[in-house]
Amino acid sequence: MRRLLWFMLATLTAALLALVARSEGGTAGLAQLDIAALALKVGLVVFIGTLALALFRERFSRAVDSALFWIVIAILFAIGYAYRGELRDVADRVMAEFLPGHAVGRAHVVEIGRLSGNFSVTAQLNNGARVAMVIDTGASSVVLTQDAARAAGLPVEVLTYTVNIETANGRTRAAPVTLDSLAVGSIVERAVPALIAQRGQLRSSLLGMSFLSRLESWEVRGEKLVMRGYP
Repeated sequence: MRRLLWFMLATLTAALLALVARSEGGTAGLAQLDIAALALKVGLVVFIGTLALALFRERFSRAVDSALFWIVIAILFAIGYAYRGELRDVADRVMAEFLPGHAVGRAHVVEIGRLSGNFSVTAQLNNGARVAMVIDTGASSVVLTQDAARAAGLPVEVLTYTVNIETANGRTRAAPVTLDSLAVGSIVERAVPALIAQRGQLRSSLLGMSFLSRLESWEVRGEKLVMRGYP
């Protein structure tokens, strides 16, 4: 604090000496009266500032600390924005370790961890509805539960259930539909054929071959399923 005050006083003195020198040398257009008035005003400002610093020294110190804190926060935000892609990859991988089924990957490559013997993933349908699905290579089509179909904005009340399917509860019928989009991580497919099971006939939606067959490749590596979509 004292160093700051000495610096302010030294700056004021230097400025006043420079003004006086320029006035005496005739190079400046300021009159002696103008210099005196300016010196009085600047001196008054410095006096008030010095008094305020003396009276509110503790508050000023807190203000400086607060300013430094927000400067650090701003720098961290700037760094985070500059490296947002790399940080997103790290966050995805951390979430995948703690939340099996969380799709991890970029550039049309997605990794999914195994959960309770199955590979489950949260997919996005049509209007961005997030639906939990079990990956089932034995299912010829994507099959949705009634709740998942409603979340995707499909008109389940007016659909015709004409397709025979096998479920854990036995044979039942499903309604054929076409999904505008189905996304798993960075892999997005359009106009995907799907089925909607009747209410109570399917415990979980299935990500079947009508989606998987569109991929460039998919394979199981230990406890992870790796899917590659076409660029």
